[in-house]
Amino acid sequence: MYQNKRVLAIVVAAGNGSRMKTEIPKQFLKIGGETIIEKTVSRFEKNQYVDGFFVVVSEKYLEHVKDLLAGTKKLKGVVVGGNTRQASVFSALEKIEDDALVLVHDAARPYVSDALINSVIVAASDFGAAVPAIEIADTVKTVAAGESNNIFVLDTVDRSILRRVQTPQGFCAALLKRAYAHAQDNNFEGTDDSMLVEALGEKVSLIDGNAENIKITRIEDMPSENRVGYGFDVHKLVSDVPLYLGGEKIPYEKGLLGHSDADVLIHAIMDSILGAAHLGDIGKHFPDTASDYKGISSIKLLEKVKTMIRERGYRIVNIDSTVMCEAPKLAPFIEKMEQNIADALDISKEKVSVKATTTEGLGYTGRGEGIAASSVSLLEYTFKEEK
Repeated sequence: MYQNKRVLAIVVAAGNGSRMKTEIPKQFLKIGGETIIEKTVSRFEKNQYVDGFFVVVSEKYLEHVKDLLAGTKKLKGVVVGGNTRQASVFSALEKIEDDALVLVHDAARPYVSDALINSVIVAASDFGAAVPAIEIADTVKTVAAGESNNIFVLDTVDRSILRRVQTPQGFCAALLKRAYAHAQDNNFEGTDDSMLVEALGEKVSLIDGNAENIKITRIEDMPSENRVGYGFDVHKLVSDVPLYLGGEKIPYEKGLLGHSDADVLIHAIMDSILGAAHLGDIGKHFPDTASDYKGISSIKLLEKVKTMIRERGYRIVNIDSTVMCEAPKLAPFIEKMEQNIADALDISKEKVSVKATTTEGLGYTGRGEGIAASSVSLLEYTFKEEK
């Protein structure tokens, strides 16, 4: 409520996000473990003046959005949108009383600030229509197609009279409804809501926008979401068993004891990758009680781990590992180990680092009783649909 006027928002989330080139619409991609649409509506949920809001979605995702926002107190309804943004906004606008203030906001702008929402509300109350906008820093030119579809500059525009318009855009509901009726009568399709008000001959107040209030349109607009995992493993050295490290058979008088080939380096790497993706550890996925994994090459298990994380939308940024043992000397085999690991994970060798060190004769590795390995993996979420 602002100056005895109810304030209701319309969050438009009916687009399919085709420019994102992702498997799901952009409003359902996650930032910091929360979907974009959840982040966006939370801004209006917490605002002191906003009494409620409607969310407009495509019919395909209606029930999904209802479930996502089930605990949201100010949600007035989830509405099925139309074939265009204009039709989608109207489907919610007709549910709002004429004497209210209405805010129309793109769901793909999750960084809108409380201060900006307040400023739009105040300006809309004072002037009937208000939009936030920011100055253009880049030089702007008009262009035209020439011969062979080449593009040529026609002129340079005076950018001082241009602004980049954002949302939320605020209006007296009665005015916006009149603008929508006029647009429908004249078969007019605007690119934003203020354009419809302009078509009535009404003035639209301009307030300062916020550069952080970006619209997520392309995958490059998404913040990088990285996750780090740590893995550690140790196996006992025994006689009459081959020694495998990093998928490489190492000439040595002893080997490592285990259910699989006991490749301690690969095991540490797998645990670090699984940990970063919050998928547990190798014991959960490849238990030593399963006959399928008896004597199996750990490289094959690593390939399975690669598939697991890819299905959940992660890619490997880099891996850094250390093998701890007194013997054998591993320097001659390091590059081959790195290549084996890179091949199994389908990444470049430059993303895999393997180091070897001793423990200066201390502990079980120093006494030659076993070999230990540790690994740190960095994963990046690639914004694919979770399986």
